[in-house]
Amino acid sequence: MDDWGTLLAEANSGDSRAYAAFLRTITPVLRGIVRAKAGGLGEAICEDVLQEVLLAVHLKRHTWQVGAPVRPWLYAIARYKVVDAFRARGGKVEVPIEDFDEILAAEAGPDPTEAADMAKMIGLLDDRSGRLVRMIGIEGSSAAEAGQALNMTEGAVRVALHRAFKTLAALRERHLK
Repeated sequence: MDDWGTLLAEANSGDSRAYAAFLRTITPVLRGIVRAKAGGLGEAICEDVLQEVLLAVHLKRHTWQVGAPVRPWLYAIARYKVVDAFRARGGKVEVPIEDFDEILAAEAGPDPTEAADMAKMIGLLDDRSGRLVRMIGIEGSSAAEAGQALNMTEGAVRVALHRAFKTLAALRERHLK
């Protein structure tokens, strides 16, 4: 039996000094295990997990069998408590964004998904309305130029464009729900 086994056996027999020595010797090792497995959760959470591991050791120390190795028993408890910590936090790791703001800064420019989103929504319109929105809204043509290309009066272009925008707004609302 190793030193931990001796201390735990004595502690389970009622020796409070042996139990205190056992806890003193295993705590740094368990802290290292928790930090290695759950370091992404942050220092404060790792300390919370360590406390949960120590509490579980206290509550379950009677399940350890005298003569059995202590380390695998402790490692199993630590592993399960780390898994519980990840589950309790939804598996999310929180890292302060301030640490990465210089690295993550995006270059100014157009949104790469914007064109595809616009094309998708405009594609839901009828052909004439889609052409009007593309010509005037995207390409920058005037109402007169669009009317000439589509064989429409300027007034008819404005009315058709207004209706196309109204339809787009309704489609957008439907897709957001």
